[in-house]
Amino acid sequence: MTDFDDGKDEGALRTIGEVSDGLGIKPHVLRYWEQQFTALKPLKRSGGRRYYRPEDVELVEEINRLVNDEGYTLKGAQAALRAANRAGGDRRANDDRRAGGRRATDGEFAETEGEFSHAPLAAPAKDFSDAIAKLKTIRSRLAAAIEA
Repeated sequence: MTDFDDGKDEGALRTIGEVSDGLGIKPHVLRYWEQQFTALKPLKRSGGRRYYRPEDVELVEEINRLVNDEGYTLKGAQAALRAANRAGGDRRANDDRRAGGRRATDGEFAETEGEFSHAPLAAPAKDFSDAIAKLKTIRSRLAAAIEA
């Protein structure tokens, strides 16, 4: 987790500006991610001011890692987070449901593009040979397109 140098306790609430500065992510990107990732729900006080809890900051860091470091699309990151939540237990989603919140269903973000789907896998694959073969095919198609 990011170490904020603002003198606040580790578990303190942080404004969108503080999170933006601490993580190097522009505020408009954070607001957009709130729309795209149903689990990212900072507290909103009067006037619409956002306060990020430590778990919100952790989720933003995870989204940032998936999208900007590992190259996931937003839909791919959504699927990866859902799969990770199912595998590790989704305490936050249970809290949201008890508070009257809504959790996205697995198929809600699933859209097919060509032969590939963004829907999460039912179970983690132990043999990645099919995925590697598809990626190699894509790489060769891209190389051919660039050369043309």
